Amino acid sequence: MNAEAGARREPALADRLVALGEVERKVLWLSTAMIAAANAPDRRDPDGLKIGGHQASSASMVSIMTALWFTELTRDDRVSVKPHASPVLHAINYLLGELEPEQLGTLRAYKGLQSYPSRSKDADTVDYSTGSVGIGATAPIWGAIARRYAADTAGRPRQSGRQYSLVGDAELDEGAVWEAVLDPMVAELGEIVWIVDFNRQSLDRVVPNISATRLQAMFTAAGWQVITLKYGHLLQELFSRPGGEHLKARIDGMSNPEYQRMLRCSPAELRDRMPGAGAGAEHIRTLLEDVADEDMPRVIAGLGGHDIGGLVDAFGEIDDTRPTVIFAYTIKGNGLPSAGHPQNHSNLLNPAQLEAVAAQLGERAEDPWRRFAPGTDAALLCARTAERLQRDPVDASVPPVVPRDFGRTVVGHSSTQQALGRLLLDLTRLAPDAARRVVTVAPDVASSTNLGGWLNKAGVWSSAEKRDWFADDGETILHWDERPTGQHIELGIAEVNLVSLLGELGATWSRWGEALLPIGTLYDPFVTRALEPWSFGVYGGGQSILIGTPSGVTLAAEGGAHQSIITPSIGIEQPGVVGFEPAFVQDFEWCMLDALSRLGRTDGSSSYLRLSSRMLDQARASVPADAAARARRRRQVVSGGYAMRRADHPVVTLVGMGALMPEVLAAADRLSALGLEADVVCVTSADRLYRAVRARGGRGDGDSAIIEQVFPATRAAPMVTVLDGHPHALAFLAAVNGVRSTNLGVTEFGQTGTLQELYASNGIGTDAIIEAALDLVDPT
Repeated sequence: MNAEAGARREPALADRLVALGEVERKVLWLSTAMIAAANAPDRRDPDGLKIGGHQASSASMVSIMTALWFTELTRDDRVSVKPHASPVLHAINYLLGELEPEQLGTLRAYKGLQSYPSRSKDADTVDYSTGSVGIGATAPIWGAIARRYAADTAGRPRQSGRQYSLVGDAELDEGAVWEAVLDPMVAELGEIVWIVDFNRQSLDRVVPNISATRLQAMFTAAGWQVITLKYGHLLQELFSRPGGEHLKARIDGMSNPEYQRMLRCSPAELRDRMPGAGAGAEHIRTLLEDVADEDMPRVIAGLGGHDIGGLVDAFGEIDDTRPTVIFAYTIKGNGLPSAGHPQNHSNLLNPAQLEAVAAQLGERAEDPWRRFAPGTDAALLCARTAERLQRDPVDASVPPVVPRDFGRTVVGHSSTQQALGRLLLDLTRLAPDAARRVVTVAPDVASSTNLGGWLNKAGVWSSAEKRDWFADDGETILHWDERPTGQHIELGIAEVNLVSLLGELGATWSRWGEALLPIGTLYDPFVTRALEPWSFGVYGGGQSILIGTPSGVTLAAEGGAHQSIITPSIGIEQPGVVGFEPAFVQDFEWCMLDALSRLGRTDGSSSYLRLSSRMLDQARASVPADAAARARRRRQVVSGGYAMRRADHPVVTLVGMGALMPEVLAAADRLSALGLEADVVCVTSADRLYRAVRARGGRGDGDSAIIEQVFPATRAAPMVTVLDGHPHALAFLAAVNGVRSTNLGVTEFGQTGTLQELYASNGIGTDAIIEAALDLVDPT
């Protein structure tokens, strides 16, 4: 569908257009002045760093956001605002009464209004944190799915309300955008509306060959409704005059840089340049004779994305049975002296220019935060809009109770990866209320990450019930039972989609008052690919569990491309996340239950578990049989680690983490045979141990007691650390008691081979541990 043609103005809208124009100009001024205030002399950074802002990028969104907020939005809608339009969002929220005048002067200040919209840090309403290009654009897609899922889980009707994304056209370069658009599930989401700020400029230049037609065809092919809003009513009126078709053809045929250059021309230059050299030049020249000099720049710049009436008409064409994208042609810097300039992205108006803009908009630079006078049409419009958008408070979410311990003893040979599927099934029996809130997500790897049993029991979530055509096939082991009550969501092989959805499922407790327990699984080597969008979800308040499995060179025959190295460090360094890497099934169970218990809470957090497909003899964990001793072991496991062996007179401490614990224990046995006694420590969370070390020094909030229990000063000895990952992840432990250490791990890309070949090749096998210990004990 196309909104280019001139449309009739509804009487109610026609009556409001004057007030809407006043609001539009006020929003332009406030957003511009906020950035100017952030860069004022009294805010100058003492170290000389630029504070900056994006006046031009904000200006291109002013008309779109004014039309959307003041004519279209309902309290049930949610909006993701492109990062650089943060000042526009704050300006609108200010006019709606959410901010005080003094707060507008805090943009980019410490604990002030954030540079980019932040759901967790801004004082006013922000539906989605944005800032990472492409991630914020797709967030409402995953928010829509999470909203539907939460309603289905709670057994209540799905809420109405659209999910809007205000997208910069440069964001359409991001692969994350197209991974999301092309997922088959997305075509069913009629509540999705994207509005593309199509200003055809990037950070450095006017983009010469950006093609709306090509982009529109890509959305159409994905099942989206496409609406194009190219020209405003002034240009359309000019096109309707004799010779107007030649002007339209001329502008349509211009390259983006040529059109942008026209915006910088004087009226005389426009009359000279606009006709061009084509067959219609004389018709255009004649047509422009009827346009006054003072109107020429305004007419030529009259694109649809700056036409309030045209925008409202476009909103009226939205088809709520499928996703919609509106391409709104705009001018970067519209209404500012920098309009159309190829380097205006981070350009700041100088004081003289700011004064000129104030005069043009009827404002005063010395009193920048004036609201509309009470009783005026613009003030009444703001008041009515604020009332219409007022949301009911979200009731505090009460997450389900998760048991600390299933109270069983794990026997036999098993891997932590296998234990994941078993734990979820056990949860359905032992804690059904918690199990009903579990939702698993996988990028086409559910069966290969041991979720098959859970999937068969819990079913696959779908907006509508679908027939499983293989239900009666006796050879089909994995059953694809799709229904609204299913608890697994399967996406295509796109890790960014996985973790983006995980973040939104993890935010339903604060968005909609429904706590979920979201768990995402993916191969550990791909955690780094997924990290940035998952991190952004955590930053936005999403609490979830990410499981990387299988991991490390322990994958052996899979080869280097599937052997993760640096992910243990992620478990330590990622804010808002607790990292675990348990060796034994019992340790995994305790860590996982701890992770589940911290979801859906104001004081909660996410977790990352690095698991392995290596089968271990679970008896080697030596879990205490005594109830009190077992409880102590559990506390130590979830706090970061525990002593597996204590020697009478240790000369070395062997510290291992994850799948390499059998090699550590074997090394201790062989050292003992050599007359060298060793303490053995099993680390379950390098992250929590590192926090404990910091807390011991008065920094952070870790549990320092675990350090004294696992590494008491009275048992200090030279230390060998080893893990199937980069060795620096455990290197900090030697500083606990200031001992000499050797840190073993993987520092090179892997390759195929047997487990022992790869352990030997990377210097992390039993022999390597023994040699390192001998070097420390007897350096001669």
